[in-house]
Amino acid sequence: MTNLNNAVKDHSAVASMPLQDILAKLGEMPEAIRTAVRNNGGGHANHTMFWQIMGPASGQPQGDVVAAITRDLGGLQKLQDDFNAAGLRVFGSGWVFITVARDGKLALETKPNQDTPLMDGKRVLLGNDVWEHAYYLTYQNRRADYLKAWWNVVNWAKVGERYAAAKAGTLTI
Repeated sequence: MTNLNNAVKDHSAVASMPLQDILAKLGEMPEAIRTAVRNNGGGHANHTMFWQIMGPASGQPQGDVVAAITRDLGGLQKLQDDFNAAGLRVFGSGWVFITVARDGKLALETKPNQDTPLMDGKRVLLGNDVWEHAYYLTYQNRRADYLKAWWNVVNWAKVGERYAAAKAGTLTI
C-alpha cells in the first residue's frame, strides 16, 4: 500500500478513487504511475481477497455458490482439478482466479504477476497466489502439492458471501 500511495500522492483525482475503479481504469491512469498502480494496486487487491477467503475449514460450498459451481464449472471436484491445472500452467509468478459476472456466471482465468481480473472490469470470487513466495517455505518447488492443499483452508462461507455480493453488485476487491 505504501508504494501505491506514494505513486498516486501527486494525482489527487486518482488518489480519491476506490481501488477497484483505479484498476478497472488502468489504461486511463497517467503513464508515469501506471506500472506502480498495476503492480502495487493489483497486488493489494489480490492479497486482500486472498486473505479474506482463507481461514478455518468451513466444509463445502453451500447454497447459490455451489449451484453456480455445478452449473458453470462442472461441480466442485472439476473446479478444483481445472483450477489446480490452470495454476500449474502459470509460468513464473501469477494468480489463478474464479471470476463472477453480475449475472452470477463463474469463469476460470489466470493472470501473470500482480495483474487482477479487476483490470478487465471483472469481479473476483476467489483466487490463489501461485508466486513461489506463497508456498516455497513449506512446499519448495512442489506447486501441485500447494495447490491441492490450499483447498483445505478455503473459507466457503466467505466465498458464499462474496458470491452474493457480486450478484448484488456490491463486491469490490
